[in-house]
Amino acid sequence: MQLSIIIVNYRSYQLITGCIRSVIAETQDLSYEIIVVDNHSQDESREVILQVFPQVRWVQMDNNAGFARANNAGLRIAQGEHLLLLNPDTIVLDRALDRCVQRFRDTLGVAACGVQLLNEDGSPQITGAYFMKGGLNHLLPLPYWGRLLRSVAFAMKTKAPSVEAAGAAQEVDWINGAFLMVKKATIQQAGLMDEDFFLYAEETEWCSRIMRVGKLVVYGDLHVIHLQGATANATFAATGQGYYDLYSRKGLQLMVSNHLRVRKQYGVLWFLVLLLNYTFAVPVFFVCSFFDNLFHGRNPFKYWGQAAKFTGNMLRLWALTPTIIRNRPHFYKVL
Repeated sequence: MQLSIIIVNYRSYQLITGCIRSVIAETQDLSYEIIVVDNHSQDESREVILQVFPQVRWVQMDNNAGFARANNAGLRIAQGEHLLLLNPDTIVLDRALDRCVQRFRDTLGVAACGVQLLNEDGSPQITGAYFMKGGLNHLLPLPYWGRLLRSVAFAMKTKAPSVEAAGAAQEVDWINGAFLMVKKATIQQAGLMDEDFFLYAEETEWCSRIMRVGKLVVYGDLHVIHLQGATANATFAATGQGYYDLYSRKGLQLMVSNHLRVRKQYGVLWFLVLLLNYTFAVPVFFVCSFFDNLFHGRNPFKYWGQAAKFTGNMLRLWALTPTIIRNRPHFYKVL
């Protein structure tokens, strides 16, 4: 078996059927298996998917175990030499799997790889990135305070951590978990994904361990469409794309997971730096939004509802802080 494709499902069977159809249509040269791990969807996912694709190997979780635990369940039973974590909201293009596996197999020193992710309109989507010390890039979504820090970073000519349009073989520090391929031998050295994470940042922390085994590369000339945020937005009743939501349930999970990743990868000091910046951003949001709206002739309290939701998320994050600092096994699901 050359390739095992692991897809995590949570009430997203309509997306998965499209994903699997694209895999079958665009994969001709590989022996491969498709493993769908269901996170206790409690809907018709199993019946629909297996009726259309009876060759799929089905793994049933008994609870909504999140991204890391579900993928680990698939990784444990995978038979392929190469193992691919593939989001349900992806569409494979132009024989991407055939070409990716061949290139990955033939390139020495590479422990994990990805392909260029595209938005639905064909524009490039951030696929890989470089680590910024202490995870300081997580400060950029902060309202007003993050904007100021971004201006300072540009003034200091700080290199942007994200790689939006990758080169033919672009070496990076971490790869977007929507399409992340590893070798089975890599997992034997780096270990599985950290099961403390429920959702978000788990692939970033995993990549930090994979880097100790070998290089991480994005093949920018191979393409997969990623309908960014489609499954998560359905789960959290959110509408935004990307990682700039700090106000909803999705935003809380993002904040907790990002702080947890920084604690695990960089230690307590950098975790506290991140936490205190987020805390400082709360009064900054209230004050700056008031005067910003007043100056522009808008209702000065226009954004205070968002500020209040951000404050509520920060209070929950502070409640988890002692547990995060201790860094003992804990499932950080905050839904």
